[in-house]
Amino acid sequence: MQHGPAVRRRKLGAELRTLRTVAGFTSGEAARIVGWHQSKVSRIETGASGVKQADVRLLLDAYRVADPQQRELLLVLAGGDEGGGGGHHWWHAYRGVLPPTYRDFISLESQASAMATLETSVVPGLLQTPEYARAVTSAAVGGLDDERLDALVAVRVARQEVLRAQEPLRLSAVLDEAVLRREIGGPGVMVRQLQRLIEAARLPQVRLQVLPFTAGAHVGVTGPFVIFSFSSTSDLDVVVLDHLTSSLYLERKEDLRAYTEAFTTLQIRALSPEDSLDYIAGMADGA
Repeated sequence: MQHGPAVRRRKLGAELRTLRTVAGFTSGEAARIVGWHQSKVSRIETGASGVKQADVRLLLDAYRVADPQQRELLLVLAGGDEGGGGGHHWWHAYRGVLPPTYRDFISLESQASAMATLETSVVPGLLQTPEYARAVTSAAVGGLDDERLDALVAVRVARQEVLRAQEPLRLSAVLDEAVLRREIGGPGVMVRQLQRLIEAARLPQVRLQVLPFTAGAHVGVTGPFVIFSFSSTSDLDVVVLDHLTSSLYLERKEDLRAYTEAFTTLQIRALSPEDSLDYIAGMADGA
């Protein structure tokens, strides 16, 4: 278990080492090409030290990596708020209100090809209405003034663009029935949130399932989790466990396998997407 930046350094270093090998360079040769000492290349590849996005660009140019998506993802792993072209990502404008762990999460979310999530308490952020997001954020983060609260809600809404992109994120979500039963923001807010879930469940890139109380005890009772998958670059999949003041990132193969198997089991235990849609619609109609 590691915090986000450490995971990113290791993954980035491993990817850069693979790209260097494919390009046919030793670490010493790569260092000479970009004008560094060989030890700097080694520290980057082992994840022993951080690396600026500008330095990653130098290495990618030296290794003749032209794929824009691959370059973008590796720059995201380098950290910071810059995009592949050197400009800032949209969340840079909110850097004053977003903690580093949240920026890390948004970076991964923006570049992942697929996301699998188990939610046990609240609707996933990518599916929240603005008013529901406001109620959740206000309850979860105490002492917010209106300006900061507005900014955090705006971030939550902006994140949802990944579902409307030209190549949208594929979202698979299993919601414990408690998510639907917990009244957040009042009855009207909940009805509109349920309607939003119905709309989302009909999108081809969204697979939404409800895990009813009648399913009894299940592997997800230990808490929510997210699995990010990346199609363009090998070995970058990661599990994220969110806690009150921090997030933990799991990258080991055995951890990824355990959580992937757990999510598959939850999908089997949950209602089918069709039955889940009917279930949510029934709740919305009866509210």
